[in-house]
Amino acid sequence: MELETIKNEYDEDEYRIKIICPEFTCLCPDKPDQPDFATISIIYVPDELLIELKSLKYYFVGYRDKEIYHETATNKILNDLVEAVSPKYMKVRGDWNVRGGITTIVEKEFCKEDWDRDPEEVEIKIGEHTSLTR
Repeated sequence: MELETIKNEYDEDEYRIKIICPEFTCLCPDKPDQPDFATISIIYVPDELLIELKSLKYYFVGYRDKEIYHETATNKILNDLVEAVSPKYMKVRGDWNVRGGITTIVEKEFCKEDWDRDPEEVEIKIGEHTSLTR
């Protein structure tokens, strides 16, 4: 599934976006009858483009029948998103459910060479309807 983008109407401002997908699934390599489950979190500081969320949903659904390791999936997601939207900063985190008594957390970050801010200092813009419980 191709990731679609939309124009960032506030590209003069710097702000952070956080996206959480708590129902990510893929298949365990060599054991495709055993699905793997994860929560995928994306935090990014956009530049000119934003991730179109419906296409992101379908992109994630495309992993359901794919045999892929946790580390490979997390890295591929980051690489695909960076290629699609060219953010100033992006971090993808995969919190993989317990398998065999082991929990795996995989994180990978990207930062444009000419962007030297600390992403934690960039505010997440919120409104009255926004929930920050996650």
